[in-house]
Amino acid sequence: MFESLSERLERSFKILKGEGRISEINIAETLKDVRKALMDADVNYKVANNFIKTVKQKALGQNVINALKPKELMVKIVHDELAELMGGDAAPLNTEGHPAVILMSGLQGAGKTTLSGKLARKLKSSKGKRPLLVGADVYRPAAREQLRVLAESIGVPVYTEEDSRDPVAISLNAIAHARENHLDLVIIDTAGRLAVDEEMMDEIERIKNAVKPQETLFVVDSMTGQDAVNTAKAFNDRIDFDGVVLTKLDGDTRGGAALSIRAVVEKPIKLVGTGEKLEDLQEFNPDGMANRILGMGDIVELANRAMEVYDQKEAEKLAEKLKRNKFDFEDFMNQIQQIKKMGNLKDLASMIPGVGKAIKDIDIDDNAFKGIEAIINSMTPYERHNPDIIKGTRRQRIAKGSGTSLQDVNRLLKQFEDTRKMMQMATNMKNPMKMMKQMRQNPGKFRR
Repeated sequence: MFESLSERLERSFKILKGEGRISEINIAETLKDVRKALMDADVNYKVANNFIKTVKQKALGQNVINALKPKELMVKIVHDELAELMGGDAAPLNTEGHPAVILMSGLQGAGKTTLSGKLARKLKSSKGKRPLLVGADVYRPAAREQLRVLAESIGVPVYTEEDSRDPVAISLNAIAHARENHLDLVIIDTAGRLAVDEEMMDEIERIKNAVKPQETLFVVDSMTGQDAVNTAKAFNDRIDFDGVVLTKLDGDTRGGAALSIRAVVEKPIKLVGTGEKLEDLQEFNPDGMANRILGMGDIVELANRAMEVYDQKEAEKLAEKLKRNKFDFEDFMNQIQQIKKMGNLKDLASMIPGVGKAIKDIDIDDNAFKGIEAIINSMTPYERHNPDIIKGTRRQRIAKGSGTSLQDVNRLLKQFEDTRKMMQMATNMKNPMKMMKQMRQNPGKFRR
């Protein structure tokens, strides 16, 4: 995601290295390169030109203050303008209502059905919502079946009417069903077409007018570049949606849609899909995304992910065990499962400031924990609870049982001991989870 743009911008800023002041001469070449980088990333032509114009106005003549080098000052100006271009502040979903209704719109293939399942899962786990998924696509039988499978996998109910061809009636009946069953969130998956047409626009407009949703979301495939922006404009002109969801940001996307869509339709990007798994959905944070584009990581999003899988009671039990030096391999395995729930490993690592550039050419396998899990599963329950007894012959037996080498077992035991020491140090910090909550509530405080 944005790797090509990040590399191009980094090369552009190197032009200013060593200069004492930003001037017309030394900024011209940099901005020319930045503009080309934006165009190559499929950013809208007018948006790119306005961006460069604004950056130039803010940069020209600024003295380097507090020992800041021109390159660093320019990076800050570009960062702030990138964040502003994408909306400035995060735009949370409105989920207030009895029930709250979220209406999905977009072209066929954008990922509306999968996104509906992801959103139901996210709001169920992070906000304690009781969602109902609604199959209002009456043209594609597979859509309703897909919705059922998704609903079953995340443990939420689904509402469909197999014999009905009226998506408006289905949607209204689903809302009544939600009220009767004390469900407080209704997510309506609507039909799409291969292209924008009058019939589709009329249908989604009628559904919106009937159900009066708290949120109408336009779901768009970010890999379609400028086509995504043009489609968003066509939908917004007709149904005046509340926000955009960009899917497939983990794919071969150049980033143009994310950087252009807010400026063109003047509606915020609210969510982004970053993978195929149901947990691969995150709230869109313009500041954090600007950080990631410029290779600065996104520590706030990392905190968000951690908070979503965080269990207060389990954390208190773990802290108590650490104080008594009773952290064992059962706890170690639980921590691995929590990390896996947070998402793609390379994506997580790239959120740590300074790490993104270092690992861009490194392939981090999501199955990296399999060897560790095999070794732990080859231990007896007594060994898992008493790691200090794992010596010579026990290590050899565990290696043989897990299909690994003695060196692998020794390495894991060393990593376990290092982890135990590190986590003991963490328990001495002043409420680290409180700090993560503050990051979510006031991300500006933790910039750069």
